[in-house]
Amino acid sequence: MRYSYEFKRKCVEMYYQGNYPDTPEGISTKRFRSNIREWVRIEEACGPDALHHKTHNKNWTPEAKLELVAKVIAGASIRSVSVSAGINGGMLCQWVRKYKIYGYNGLISKQKGRKSKNPDMKKIGTRKPPKPNESEYEELIRLRAENEYMKAEIEVIKKEIALREKKEAA
Repeated sequence: MRYSYEFKRKCVEMYYQGNYPDTPEGISTKRFRSNIREWVRIEEACGPDALHHKTHNKNWTPEAKLELVAKVIAGASIRSVSVSAGINGGMLCQWVRKYKIYGYNGLISKQKGRKSKNPDMKKIGTRKPPKPNESEYEELIRLRAENEYMKAEIEVIKKEIALREKKEAA
């Protein structure tokens, strides 16, 4: 369930006064009170603005991830580190697991999504190269013809070498 910033602040204020607000329908009292205690911890660690909904996901650099993972490996609890950083504990747990398996490379973000079935397929938004002008087009034709001539010349030389070796062997 998603709660508004004002509702969270009201719940935290009531918690400091020693009271709990009425539990909303559809959630257990135990779970709701656990949420309130989590909000209190987040507010104490990061300030009241941390209770706002995030408008976008933060892109974590591998160095920042490593710093948090190092705190956990040094002995701090995942919960305390995640609350102080303002992230979900599950995300930090994943980073620690990947670091233990892959090392620093496990903290580097990878491209997401399914691989294309047809890798030759054009990407949307790519620009087409500009068409060559007349002089470039003529030069392209000349270079291709020169390339064909050189390939044929190489083939002739290879055949001559093969015939000489055959003659010498006989």
